[in-house]
Amino acid sequence: MPFDPAVVRASFAVVERRADHLTKYFYAHLFTNNPGVEALFPARLAEQRDRLFAALTQLVLRLEDPEKLTGYLAALGRDHRKFQAAPEHYPAVGASLIAALKHFSGHAWTPEVEQAWAEAYGVIARAMIDAAAAVPADTPRWWDAEVTDVRRAAPDLAVLTLRPDHPYPFTAGQYLTVSSERHPQVWRPYSPACAPRPDNTLELHVRRVPDGLLSTALVNDVRPGETLRLGPPLGEAVLAEGSERPLLMVAAGTGWAQIKALLEQLVRNGGRSATVFVAARDDHDQYDLAALHDLVKEHAWLHAVLSAPAPGASRGAAIRLLRDGLHNYGDCAGHDIHLSGPPDLAPALTAQLLDQRADPALVRHDPVTATFNRSRPLTPAEWFLEERDVPWINRTELGPPT
Repeated sequence: MPFDPAVVRASFAVVERRADHLTKYFYAHLFTNNPGVEALFPARLAEQRDRLFAALTQLVLRLEDPEKLTGYLAALGRDHRKFQAAPEHYPAVGASLIAALKHFSGHAWTPEVEQAWAEAYGVIARAMIDAAAAVPADTPRWWDAEVTDVRRAAPDLAVLTLRPDHPYPFTAGQYLTVSSERHPQVWRPYSPACAPRPDNTLELHVRRVPDGLLSTALVNDVRPGETLRLGPPLGEAVLAEGSERPLLMVAAGTGWAQIKALLEQLVRNGGRSATVFVAARDDHDQYDLAALHDLVKEHAWLHAVLSAPAPGASRGAAIRLLRDGLHNYGDCAGHDIHLSGPPDLAPALTAQLLDQRADPALVRHDPVTATFNRSRPLTPAEWFLEERDVPWINRTELGPPT
């Protein structure tokens, strides 16, 4: 690694409290100096700026761990194919990044710092370009998928059935990213609620998020016959190959989609002892009970525990009820464990399950992003100090679960 990670890290510390201004400057510089590039980005840039700075933070944190950095950059490079990122775009992005960092570094910006950032960005760009180039030529940048059915499962939740135009090569437990012409270049991650099907259709469970561009469109507006774009499959929260260990699964909210897919795959594999906790805020939020009841009725190896407090209870009450249920489950040693739900679910429950003798190497979930306050702070300092919900394009950006 030709550059000095310590110089980059120290330089980043100078500008991180001015993150909002820095990212605004970056995009203004990029679009002004590169006509036509703006079309590759979503119209609403506030979330894009959040993602940019979050990605920069992750890169800086990984600079002194080449193995983690390489995996992170490879995932970014492969996934950026769907944004139509080309090798010629990378120098422009690098020039605008250096310009923004220099502008907000003041006297802390020196020739040594500039050289370190230029060399670091060169490594980053080359790794991403090489990862994208290594994808087989016959692998689509995205799949066009027709919406064949839309079912409202709850007031704020829709179940979509999609038919991709080419076979979609995913494994149960992985997730994908979705975009719609209603909001071009806005991509969001969703887990297929099914194992791969002979007819190549997919089922997605989408909950409307407050102020969420894509989720609102998918729940309220999308109709059969429309076409959505699907990014390549991502994630490693799949069943452990060849394992006969007992399974403990926790699904909360639309996290049930991923667990449902894993259960369908278990059925195809012949089944093994499995207990699934299906948690919700109240009974009405357990929106797919008919499918769960059918699975339990048909397969003696599957045991289900429904966890929902009385109507009107707080989210905290729902969490306590789930925690109590898991505590009563007892010893988790030797179990494969899958967790799927809101972003704060996995870290909280993993800590509890480790106390119940779970093996951390056997706990699987998607990479975690924190659930933050969506209101945008008024000042740059508040922007940095108050955590927010970063709507990740690709949760793999955070690397595999640790």
